[in-house]
Amino acid sequence: MTQISDTDLTQGGLAPEANAGRILLIACGALAREILALKEQNGWDHMVLTCLPAIYHIQPQKIPDAVKTVVKERRDQFDQIFVVYADCGTGGLLQNTCAELGVEMVAGPHCYSFYEGNDRFAELAEHEFTSFYLTDFLVRQFDAFVWKPMGLDRHPELRDMYFGNYEKLIYQAQTNDPALVEKARDCADRLGLAFEHRFTGYGDLEDALKAVAAD
Repeated sequence: MTQISDTDLTQGGLAPEANAGRILLIACGALAREILALKEQNGWDHMVLTCLPAIYHIQPQKIPDAVKTVVKERRDQFDQIFVVYADCGTGGLLQNTCAELGVEMVAGPHCYSFYEGNDRFAELAEHEFTSFYLTDFLVRQFDAFVWKPMGLDRHPELRDMYFGNYEKLIYQAQTNDPALVEKARDCADRLGLAFEHRFTGYGDLEDALKAVAAD
């Protein structure tokens, strides 16, 4: 587990009154850069971020138990805990786990949806079911999270089997970075897909964290 925090607790924890107002964010490592940027932009110094391994993005079965472990270990150290995951392929298990633990989580089926905005994504999904999505993180980590796990580095001939029913790669950009746009375009070329660059910013992720910060 990756711990990312600039305001973490001292060893042994703090007295309960010192924890008042402090919020622990348990997040996917793929969201770390974005959450830290939002923390800095908004001055959310009362929020502490801890990240689970980003590789769980392709191993979603590990997410619920990992979240449960962190909540149980750190519940007494914070006034509130918020889980910065959507369902993310857990088939409702993460939502059930959060409900059992009495903690809230980000709404939506996955990060592509909440970056786009869940309502907007639901509208678009009807026409974009042949689209493959990348975020800033996945563009940066394309080889580690897409190309190699699918074995395309060893067997490029598998590309058409995996992506033959896709038509377009949509890059949902959280930032305005021309270098990432070009890298995303290269990812589309490697997959044999048309390319669309769509700036989404932080979407519903920002709104969810603002609501939690204001509680």
